[in-house]
Amino acid sequence: MSSTRKPLDGLAVGTMLILCLCWGLQQVAVKAAAPSVNPILQIGARSALAALMVGLLMLWRGPRLSLRDGTVWPGIVTGLLFALEFFCVAIALMYTTASHVSVFLYTAPIFLVLGLHWLVPGERMAPRQWCGVLLAFAGIALAFADGFGGPATTWQTLLLGDGMAVAGGILWAATTLTIRATALSEAAPTTTLLYQLGIAGVILVALPLAAGNAVVTPIGTLAWASLIFQTVVVGFASFLAWFWLLRRYLTSRLSVFSFLTPLFGVAFGVLLLDDPVGLGFGGGTLLVMAGIVLVNLRSR
Repeated sequence: MSSTRKPLDGLAVGTMLILCLCWGLQQVAVKAAAPSVNPILQIGARSALAALMVGLLMLWRGPRLSLRDGTVWPGIVTGLLFALEFFCVAIALMYTTASHVSVFLYTAPIFLVLGLHWLVPGERMAPRQWCGVLLAFAGIALAFADGFGGPATTWQTLLLGDGMAVAGGILWAATTLTIRATALSEAAPTTTLLYQLGIAGVILVALPLAAGNAVVTPIGTLAWASLIFQTVVVGFASFLAWFWLLRRYLTSRLSVFSFLTPLFGVAFGVLLLDDPVGLGFGGGTLLVMAGIVLVNLRSR
């Protein structure tokens, strides 16, 4: 298959909207099951189970995993980066607010387009598109601005909270950049996903077990529904669709859609968990949408 990627069309836009909606609902699903299962253990278990599903799919439909196609080392790296990202997010949430984490984690598309601009010639963006990325990030900051009040900032908040959230964003960007700039770029989506989920699943299950934080209370119907959704819809179906998109479309254009994910998360939190929302949320949403449109406008 050619390494040339194309701009987004209707299929890509529609698929990305569905993926961002699923990833936004994932945040609510993790929160719903948190009283029963440690969030990191949730991510680890869903990654391991989804990896098993991907492996069974590969046995049925192919292609089989190969050790000679140049994907082994990039695959190991993506799995490690994926696991480290969630570890950083977990640490960040211990020292700062969820609003801070949402804003700083979603610096990821900025780091990603910077890396793509320098490393992948076909992904370079024009000044207008850079403005769109920054506009979308400004929208995220505005939407979550209400969460930046409260107690005075401490060094723990800055270094262990906000700093670890930014580190999570960098790791997220590095994961996607590794996929785009290595042999994984042309690998089957199932191959890429198996590496990422399998390695991350082992690490993210082992970490809470080693730390003694893997306590699981009796799991009710809501928690089971959350875990099934995270495994089948998020870990298996949505990531498979994401890697399929990465093989066909410009990664920089796809990544800017991820700014919608925390907005969907807030919307589902309001609808399903009665979470409060500030006045800036509507204005921030409009800025995010304007930024996405600006990035994906085709030049004449």
